[in-house]
Amino acid sequence: TNKMSQSLPAILEEWKCLYFVEKCYVLQLVIQDTYKIYVQKLDEISKLQSSCSASISNQRRRLKEMTQSIKRCSNELTAEEAKSIEEINGKIKTRPNLFLEMESFLPKKNGIYLNLVLGSVNVTLLSKQAKFAYKDEYEKFKLCLTVILLVFSFICYFFINFRFVDAILNFLLVWYYCTLTIRESVLITNGSRIKGWWVFHHYISTFLSGVMLTWPDGHLYKVFRNQFIAYSLYQSFVQCLQCYYQSGCLYRLRALGERHNMDLTMEGFQSWMWRGLTFLLPFLFFGHFWQLFNSLSLFGMAKLPDCKEWQVLACGLCFLILFTGNFFTTVAVVRHKIKSKNETKAKNQ
Repeated sequence: TNKMSQSLPAILEEWKCLYFVEKCYVLQLVIQDTYKIYVQKLDEISKLQSSCSASISNQRRRLKEMTQSIKRCSNELTAEEAKSIEEINGKIKTRPNLFLEMESFLPKKNGIYLNLVLGSVNVTLLSKQAKFAYKDEYEKFKLCLTVILLVFSFICYFFINFRFVDAILNFLLVWYYCTLTIRESVLITNGSRIKGWWVFHHYISTFLSGVMLTWPDGHLYKVFRNQFIAYSLYQSFVQCLQCYYQSGCLYRLRALGERHNMDLTMEGFQSWMWRGLTFLLPFLFFGHFWQLFNSLSLFGMAKLPDCKEWQVLACGLCFLILFTGNFFTTVAVVRHKIKSKNETKAKNQ
């Protein structure tokens, strides 16, 4: 009896070990089966993706041929045939948007910029949840870095005046704008409708920040230094206002179903931001004219006899391009919205 009582704990411990091993073995088999199913589904998804892409390309080609055929025989149609052709043309015009919506969930080739930076790696996100998560992370990154730049510029302008610290600020600007261009290219690949000047704006800003980073410490740099840091401080402040205002507008328009879920808050004034606008335009226009003032100041410095740095003229050109693009794009959007608003009022009357 004593021997039995002494060996009973050992027997129980051995049983626990055997049970644990058996349970782990069963669990391992389940994991292996799940992994096999996962790999099988990946192969099926890859085949479906290729099939969908080929079908869309084929449809595009056939619709193009049909459109050309319609144009060739449009002069020889009866009234009834012309009506039928008009209905067909109306349906054909709706197809490109449908194809674009489909392709936003299919792998596609990267643009030139992404190919240069990332290579041919596939950056297409295959679910709505992944797309929204990446977009929201982009917005948080943008707002966080804008606040950091605001604080850093404030410190450099009021408390610290060292070229090394200025270089850190300029390097941070280069990294920020360069990262934005990469992230925005990924978002465009995944269906975000970022267009026109606001895409090119970040490339110019990246180059400008890089030129400022390489500007050697000297008399002309010290003359322009406070003006540039004050501009950076103001620009960060305006971008914080924009992020707050635009995110509110975008949230309301998405809730009403008037905006695409992958649309972003962007620097500048966009057409969908018209509603409820009461204060942002004066800040934007003041920033645009500050860019023009920076450009004229730099061009004036470039004419000085002791100006030997190429960075002076390069920064002047960058600020001039930024002013031209920002100002005329904003004016065009405002004119378009005023015209649309007047046309809507005229129709209602």
